[in-house]
Amino acid sequence: MSEIGKRVWVIAEGYIPSDSTGPSPAMISHETACILNPGDASTEVEITLFFEDREPVGPYKLTVGGRRTKHVRFNDLHDPEPVPRDTDYASLIRSRHPIVVQHTRLDSRQAANAIMTTVAYSE
Repeated sequence: MSEIGKRVWVIAEGYIPSDSTGPSPAMISHETACILNPGDASTEVEITLFFEDREPVGPYKLTVGGRRTKHVRFNDLHDPEPVPRDTDYASLIRSRHPIVVQHTRLDSRQAANAIMTTVAYSE
């Protein structure tokens, strides 16, 4: 299955609200990159964040095992710096081997929670 996927992905829309309702950690407002590595070998993944009014931050580095999935909460990214809350950003995701990326957001600022998901753009 290694022919599935691409090495470069973009999530053009990102935003983590600082407020949440409901039990932690499940209902904390968050952004997630759901990454599938369909290949046999582990792959290194780098995420770089872009902002409207400052220089990019990254790369945030992680590894996804072969024939495995990893759901990366942007809330949990801290190195090289924490992802800011209440700030618009976009993310560029690069992988050594082909992967598939889906974007999910949980916005729990109100008691009536909202979740959205979409496949990221790839090239």
